[in-house]
This record gives sequence, structure tokens and C-alpha cells, in this order.
Amino acid sequence: MKVINTTDAPAAVGPYSQGMMENGLIFLSGQLPIDPKTGIMPETIEEQAHESCKNVGALLKEAGSSFDKVIKTTCFLSDMADFAAFNSVYEKYFTSKPARSCVAVRELPKGAKCEIEVVAY
Repeated sequence: MKVINTTDAPAAVGPYSQGMMENGLIFLSGQLPIDPKTGIMPETIEEQAHESCKNVGALLKEAGSSFDKVIKTTCFLSDMADFAAFNSVYEKYFTSKPARSCVAVRELPKGAKCEIEVVAY
């Protein structure tokens, strides 16, 4: 297995890797909407969705992949009322429309409104 790690996405906030690759498959840990350069999380769901997507993109690039090679995403929202606003940003990045699950959770690390996890090749 190969560890995927880049300073262009936020460091893991726990005992895990940003991502792993095995046999051409890429498994990315959930990406919070933290700016990796400043450590700051934006306020609105739209800004947070953009930041999470940018972090996913940085890890995909590090792994030699891209958004069009994403097979499946799992999206976590702290409030399902943000579903439409989240989707309006998400669809700009995941244009190949990979399989997806989107669930509401009680809360996310660091008070985030969203988090995106990805499987790609």
C-alpha cells in the first residue's frame, strides 16, 4: 500500500492517513473544509463545500488521479437543510456524477458543516 500525503490538503486531525492507494484504487479520508495554508475554516456551507472539494482535488492530484476518476463519494452534512446548497457546489467538481451517499450526522470534527470522502482510481 502507498500512503497519499500532501501539504496542499489539511493534515489528518487524528491517527490516520490523508489517503491510501492499493492496486490502482485510491481511498481518501474524509476531507474537512480547512484551508491547508491558514488552518481556517470558512463560515458558509457553500464556502466549506468548495474548500472540502479543493482538498479532495489536491489529494487526487497527489495520487495521480482527478475528479473524473472518482468512483464513489460519501458526503457528511451536519445539517440536511444544507443539502441543496452543498449540491450546488459539489456538482461543479464531480461532473462525472460518481456514485454517492450523503448523510446527516450529529456533528463533524472542528464544527465543520460538511466532509467529503472519496474512492477513485
